[in-house]
Amino acid sequence: MSEPQIASGQTAPAIPLGINSPKSRALPGILLVEDQELVREVAADILECEGYRVFRAQNAHEAKAIFQRYGGIVQLLITDVVLPGQNGLDLARELRSGSPGLRVLFVSGFAENTWTRRAHVEDEGLYLTKPFSADLLVRAVKALAARLETVIV
Repeated sequence: MSEPQIASGQTAPAIPLGINSPKSRALPGILLVEDQELVREVAADILECEGYRVFRAQNAHEAKAIFQRYGGIVQLLITDVVLPGQNGLDLARELRSGSPGLRVLFVSGFAENTWTRRAHVEDEGLYLTKPFSADLLVRAVKALAARLETVIV
């Protein structure tokens, strides 16, 4: 494959994989809501390396503001179940009330329980227990993205 040419005949620099690459524009945007900064940043970095555009929030209040501004881009929500102020299940319900196609990945440091199992059915979400590997996070996001594609098509 040849490099794209610019008007002066010089070769244009390759576009790095990131939020402006063609690959990332084809992938769904992700709203990541996690109150633990280290977990939030590491998860965001992993997903950005895969080409996803990730919007970070540390609580439900920030998440709602981001979703209001970028809701047209955000198609996947990754949220901690336990958040300060409003829990992740209620946040997901609220965001999905105006955007029913939003797919949800719940994460928690606690073992899955009846409450989170109910979230799977109600929100068509998935659940990961912390700590989780980078591979498991990426596979879960890809599984949700595949569900999104079946709804869009």
